[in-house]
Amino acid sequence: MKVLVTGAAGFIGMHCAKRLLDRGDEVLGIDNLSPYYSVELKKARLKRLGHDKFRFEQLDLVNAPEVENLFKNYKPSAVLHLAAQPGVRYSLQNPDSYVQSNLVGFAAVLECCRRWPPQHLVFASSSSVYANNPKLPWSESDNVDHPISLYAATKKSNELMAHVSSHLYGFSATGLRYFTVYGPWGRPDMSAVLFAHAIMQGKPIQVFNHGDMQRDFTYIDDIVEGTLRVLDQPAPRAGPANAPYAIYNIGNHKPVRLLDYIAALERVLGRKAEIEMKPMQPGDVKATYADTKALARAAGFAPSTPLDQGLVKFAEWFKSYYGYA
Repeated sequence: MKVLVTGAAGFIGMHCAKRLLDRGDEVLGIDNLSPYYSVELKKARLKRLGHDKFRFEQLDLVNAPEVENLFKNYKPSAVLHLAAQPGVRYSLQNPDSYVQSNLVGFAAVLECCRRWPPQHLVFASSSSVYANNPKLPWSESDNVDHPISLYAATKKSNELMAHVSSHLYGFSATGLRYFTVYGPWGRPDMSAVLFAHAIMQGKPIQVFNHGDMQRDFTYIDDIVEGTLRVLDQPAPRAGPANAPYAIYNIGNHKPVRLLDYIAALERVLGRKAEIEMKPMQPGDVKATYADTKALARAAGFAPSTPLDQGLVKFAEWFKSYYGYA
């Protein structure tokens, strides 16, 4: 299978591209190598994709003519769209980057899927679309019309845009609502890396909402397994519009208290954390919790890696990559 992976230098993108290559697929990876976080980390990820069936092109999706040329020449049989401007808090500081990357860039991908339809478009959404929904666990049938961050709003918009394109033009599209992904090669702006640096350097960890928070931490290998299983099964026609379109949660279905998460990091790193309690941040939510029954029905799989087990592997990579003894 010829697979186009956008955001191939990203955390999830690199891991998915590697698994695709390992199983024998041909992969074209694209990424704009945005300086939002360490470009060196992104380049190090790309080095792990050295394979005779892998080709990489540095490309920004907002450049629609270049995206069109790429689709026209490559004609992927499947598209895994993971490129995006991530982060809830950063969307308060630089909103334009979210509009450009997450909306304009995704529109270019959808237009190319219309002109050169793949068998399946799978794209990254986010658990952030659920906002402060008090009903737990969060289910795909829940109302998500009231996002509380621009990042979440762009992801909800992606779901709507993909549904319209799927309905009008008939290609299969599936959105995946990822829940707090962690593991080796993770983003440096996410809690695992931020907290691990602080613990190793003896600096305080800022704990928001005074520690009264929970997250459905999902190990990267589970994310990859669920994503590729979905990619291999084009969405069936369903729903009021009879479009070949679906949305699935991918989470561990086991929320963990933030202070318990920090304690688990302390155990795998062998050091104690210094805690600095802070109030809730704008755009943040108190708890996330994925209902994964729909994913299990569709793909025969749901994430289940225990947090302690996943953090052991994360800590091994973290210490090695960042040079901690």
